[in-house]
Amino acid sequence: MILINLLPHREEKRRQRKRAFFVGLGASAVAGVLAVGVWYTVLQQMTAAQVSRNEFLQAEIQRLETQIKDIANLRAEIDALKARQKAVEDLQTDRNTPVYLLNELVKQTPEGVYLTSIRQNGLVVSVSGIAQTNERVSELLRNTLYNSPWLERPELVEIKASNVGTAGRDQRRLFEFSMRVSIKRAEAPAAAAAAASAAPAKAVAAKSS
Repeated sequence: MILINLLPHREEKRRQRKRAFFVGLGASAVAGVLAVGVWYTVLQQMTAAQVSRNEFLQAEIQRLETQIKDIANLRAEIDALKARQKAVEDLQTDRNTPVYLLNELVKQTPEGVYLTSIRQNGLVVSVSGIAQTNERVSELLRNTLYNSPWLERPELVEIKASNVGTAGRDQRRLFEFSMRVSIKRAEAPAAAAAAASAAPAKAVAAKSS
């Protein structure tokens, strides 16, 4: 028996394909919306986490800036205290400088040299005097240069011959001179103590090497 389909099968297939197309399109749209929603949620979480990290970093930066300011203030106070300490040590040292200066001049001045004036300006001392010979002045310069722990850089400013005494046999030929010499500033007590304590260690190291 032969069956003949008289229904419009082509239109039915077309409707089925169209229905399947719209179903797939709807499913794709739903999947796309879900994907966008998930990605938006992830982005929101990442943004919130980054904002939290930024806030934490900002708080830490502010805390560090406060600590840096405190450290800067402490360093300024330390520098001020060191400056005051150095000023006090310099005053203590300079207080004894005239005594050391006079003692050194007496010690280093050879026979035949007489000092007539001593003027100090800071660490520079101007000395004037009378010597029997030029060699005596040279000896004074050598003594202050090589033999004095308190004096350094002697410089002869002027020397000239002059006759002293009344005319006749009592008149003598002497040499008037003027010179400059610098005072060595003494080490501060703390520096001197540190140098003294470091000296034995250096000696032991030298022996062991």
